[in-house]
Order: sequence, then structure tokens, then C-alpha cells
Amino acid sequence: MDSPELFSDGQVDFDAVIDGALEELPPVFAERLGSVAIVVDEEPTPAQLASVGARGLFGIYEGIPRTRWGVDNAAVASKITLFRGPLSRANRDPERLVAAIRDTLHHEIAHHFGIDDARLRELQRG
Repeated sequence: MDSPELFSDGQVDFDAVIDGALEELPPVFAERLGSVAIVVDEEPTPAQLASVGARGLFGIYEGIPRTRWGVDNAAVASKITLFRGPLSRANRDPERLVAAIRDTLHHEIAHHFGIDDARLRELQRG
């Protein structure tokens, strides 16, 4: 694995990892992310946790998946949020953290394309 992007104080640069993960996406997917904001917050809010019935989150997709857009296929503003605190606490090693950021971002992008958690688990099992 390439060495992770680090700040001078040894912290992983989430924005640099996200930019790299987006650059690695196949063009057919990257071209369809135009209406999706990708942000990093420290912690999920109680409302975000409640919206998915979770006690903790590494990331969340909020919006309407492309598979549910109307007949005019008009873009709908969506948002992917990655949570620095939970990701960093669960992945103390910088290389593991980089991998977790990429995996979480790809997971949330899959939700944008209408892939639910059950199907993602199937795909991961091969």
C-alpha cells in the first residue's frame, strides 16, 4: 500500500485520502457524483444515528439514490459524510485508517447508486 497522506503531526489527511479514492473510481461512476457533497465531520449527530438505527457510524449517505430519481433523471442534491472520530478510534494505525476511509467512502458511494447493505455484503463475500 502506498504510504498514507500525513500532516506534519502524524495525523492522516482525510481530504487527501478522499481525493485519492475519488480519483481511483472508474469514470462511469465518478462522472455521476456531481450532485453529491462529500464532507468530514467529527462525530455523527443523534439524528444521523437514529435515521439508520445505529449506535455508531463511520459514514452516512443522505439523499435519494440515483436508482430512485424521477423520469427526467434530474440530479438531486445528496451528501456523504465521513466521521473522523469513529474512524480514527477504530483504526489507530495510519495505513488501516487510510484503508477504512477509502472503504467507507466507497460504501457510501454505493448507497448513492442504490446498492443497499445486504447487497454490499453479498458482493464482499464474492
